[in-house]
Amino acid sequence: MNVLFIGDIVGNVGRAAVKKVLPALQSKYNPHIIIANGENAAAGRGITSAIVKELLDAGVHGITMGNHTWDNKDIFEWLDDQPRIVRPANFAPEAPGQGAAIIKANGKELAIINLQGRTFLPPIDCPFRKADELIEQLRQRTRNIFVDFHAEATSEKIAMGWHLDGKASVVVGTHTHVQTNDDRILPNGTAYITDVGMVGSMDGVLGMERGAVLHKFLTQLPSRFVVDEGDWHLHGVSVEIDEATGKAKRIQKIRLTETEWLLM
Repeated sequence: MNVLFIGDIVGNVGRAAVKKVLPALQSKYNPHIIIANGENAAAGRGITSAIVKELLDAGVHGITMGNHTWDNKDIFEWLDDQPRIVRPANFAPEAPGQGAAIIKANGKELAIINLQGRTFLPPIDCPFRKADELIEQLRQRTRNIFVDFHAEATSEKIAMGWHLDGKASVVVGTHTHVQTNDDRILPNGTAYITDVGMVGSMDGVLGMERGAVLHKFLTQLPSRFVVDEGDWHLHGVSVEIDEATGKAKRIQKIRLTETEWLLM
């Protein structure tokens, strides 16, 4: 089974890039299932039901979230009705939505889990214990399990990779928007990367207009962040999973700039 994961999509620039590039990525990597992190898809903060439809219509099969899940308040009204979107499973049990889902596409079946870290982020339930709990449940259905760990600290992400080595097929990190160069297959067969990266303006600061960010750093005064409209870059990973064992056979980083795409 081939899985394509697209890093944090930031605002309208990121969404437009995904729609433009996805057909070429499908042709090159032949993914059976496509997942994307959408927690920054609405102007850099949260997601809307219209954007969920936009991404699904573009060919995405599953959407993961993160610490900006609740930034658009209408999400409380529709999240329970979206079976292909998952928010961090270690949010409070009373939170709307689900932290794991079974995604079916092109004759394949993949379990996806979304978790959020606790280091430098709000204190929530333990992601490590929640991962164990969910994987035990999901493995009764499938060995093919994909985990998006939305976390700030590289140490926490690396620890999660080792914790789930041999339990999950894939563990990818999201949230910091900067693609790391440590993609590998861990000893017990789990594909891992500390951060997949992002889709959005490459000339902003993590996809946001850099002037406002610099103003805040220089003055320590409040500053309104808006999505930068510059040329985009797109980051992701392509992973091949052995369906019989649930172990990963290959992981490959994807890095593409708008200029490179125009020359393709």
